[in-house]
Amino acid sequence: MVKPSKPRRTHSHPGISQDEPDISATPDDSTESELNLANHFLIAMPSMLDPVFGGAVVYLCEHNAGGALGVIINKPTDMTMQVLLERIDLELEIVPNRTAIDRKLVMFGGPVQIERGFVLHTPLGSFSSMMPVTDQIALTTSKDVLEAVASGDGPERILVSLGCSGWSAGQLEDEIARNGWLTVRADPSIIFDLPIEARFSAAMHLLGIDPMMLTGEAGHA
Repeated sequence: MVKPSKPRRTHSHPGISQDEPDISATPDDSTESELNLANHFLIAMPSMLDPVFGGAVVYLCEHNAGGALGVIINKPTDMTMQVLLERIDLELEIVPNRTAIDRKLVMFGGPVQIERGFVLHTPLGSFSSMMPVTDQIALTTSKDVLEAVASGDGPERILVSLGCSGWSAGQLEDEIARNGWLTVRADPSIIFDLPIEARFSAAMHLLGIDPMMLTGEAGHA
């Protein structure tokens, strides 16, 4: 995987934790947040004026008393999977009947650790740095998942991002209370199957909301 970089630190910007996200941390039951939004979409409200998160849909992979971690699923970079694999010295093998991934765009997952790769995938596998989110979706940060993808033995559905979005303890809850985000349980097909430009509207429709009618009012389902 691409070498990690130090996360940006701030006290005010949404989606930027003061601490480096640690997806290996598993809090015990006594410290879990009452509001657990793992496997939910965060949908940016019009009041979200931050240029990084305006119009964003974030898939939350982890949410507990210590904070939250997720990746933006609808902000592409100009890097294709072919270029990314070449940069980490992997050659994409031609596998008959496999959906072409060489032209898939790598996402901008958020402003934390922007040189590090984060891979959402389904189904799960046996990768060295994998955090299951559900029984079918995991987030992996180790290179072995991309080695498997390149060789044709990897997960069937993937979304690769550079960087992630992280919130310190209580930060995400505060942003939601200030009408920064709508929340709704995630639909994997929006992450893996829809065109990038259709993901925001599709996430909004999970709430029964027409994006054209969106106002600054917030809530969650």
